[in-house]
Amino acid sequence: MVSPLAMDILRVMETKTDTESATPSDIEAAGTKLKAARDEIARVVFGQSMVVDETLITLLAGGHALLVGVPGLAKTRLVETLGTVLGLSEKRIQFTPDLMPADIVGSEVLEESDAGKRSFRFIKGPVFCQLLMADEINRASPRTQSALLQAMQESHVTVAGQRYDLPHPFHVLATQNPIEQEGTYPLPEAQLDRFLMQINVDYPDRDAERQILLETTGAEEYRPSEVLNAGDLERFQRLVRQLPVGEKVVDAILSLVRAARPGSDAEDFIRDSISWGPGPRASQALTLGVRARALLDGRLAPSLEDVRALAAPVLRHRMALNFAARADGQTLAEVIGRLSSRIDD
Repeated sequence: MVSPLAMDILRVMETKTDTESATPSDIEAAGTKLKAARDEIARVVFGQSMVVDETLITLLAGGHALLVGVPGLAKTRLVETLGTVLGLSEKRIQFTPDLMPADIVGSEVLEESDAGKRSFRFIKGPVFCQLLMADEINRASPRTQSALLQAMQESHVTVAGQRYDLPHPFHVLATQNPIEQEGTYPLPEAQLDRFLMQINVDYPDRDAERQILLETTGAEEYRPSEVLNAGDLERFQRLVRQLPVGEKVVDAILSLVRAARPGSDAEDFIRDSISWGPGPRASQALTLGVRARALLDGRLAPSLEDVRALAAPVLRHRMALNFAARADGQTLAEVIGRLSSRIDD
């Protein structure tokens, strides 16, 4: 039996024009294609279904993702597979301490024509692609990390006063080793906030690791095939922004994000443990994320469960524990879990 809320959503979606809202058939078709893409990725990346889903949600929302985990957990393999399955032009940058900003965005070279005339020509760097893998981004210096700021936020770069637009769609999937490992530089807060989600990649379970051993050490490995293309992804990104969001979901997002900020009106456990909290960009990211999660599942609208599911990946890199909380053994996961558990259906 269809609930009254679902009937209201259907009536609203069917009466609006295509430019105002997506139709149920659009959402169903998108869900079918996205399921095929998930299945294809799962044939290459084993035991990381939540990581795959959160990465796809980030791309559907039009954002960038930060994949955090120790080496050897298939972060690089995931990004390469996504580029193939989604039909995106992909490039990879291995971040190292001696990497320079020009190695990312490109540089101008002086050329001389046959007539003796000299002029500068811009040689594009690897950032000019649709899916950029910034591998081990926190191994480079802060100066080099900042070279991605303008590209991630504005989808263009400026070299010698000249603007160069990046291809569309443009997404950065950066991998990061835990900060406590040797030879890493913490990402500044301004750059962390550019990532729609921080996706933690954990160790696979025993069954998944057994499958990894059997599938990746034989004579042949499965090669994924293209399921979508850049046009499909851009169309799905438009659908995400057309999905209706109920008032209860909007209120839950606002309450969650605002409750995570330390201040005079914050709860005692937030004031005592958080040094700085999420800004309005977190609310925007969570709103887009819950819409994208609904589309990924072929649903007509996001729910409160979507808010609870995406609270941690959206907020964990936009908050910081103070010294007293760290010394007391508290974790951000505990704080965010306590906040999200208060979201009532």
